[in-house]
Amino acid sequence: MDLFNTLTISADGMKAQGTRLRIIAENLANADSTASEPGGEPYQRKMVNFKNVLNREIGAETVNVDRITLDQSEFSQRFDPGHPAANEDGYVLLPNVNSLIELTDMREAQRSYEANLRVQQSSRRMLEQTINLLR
Repeated sequence: MDLFNTLTISADGMKAQGTRLRIIAENLANADSTASEPGGEPYQRKMVNFKNVLNREIGAETVNVDRITLDQSEFSQRFDPGHPAANEDGYVLLPNVNSLIELTDMREAQRSYEANLRVQQSSRRMLEQTINLLR
């Protein structure tokens, strides 16, 4: 494996983690988004699934986003008969987003992104040193 392959592999990792960070930010932004109509469903948490993909050009597997799915966990309820989204019993469905879990996922994604970035920086430095040796 040469240094150019490490750049491709780490770039794909950064792209996947960037997508994960975007979805986490979307979840956090909508953590309090209830339905706009009585009895409607609130915002449903999204999750990113990854998959390994063989990059035939470099002969190595890279990580890519497979799909973005909706979290199927149940919504919590709050009794608030005056809320515009309350059902006939007076309960409002709340999003299934747990801010603590989202922040933990965000920290993990950030660390993975930074690790891939360090690989890029190290590879770039080694390539520059190699070029300087050849001058």
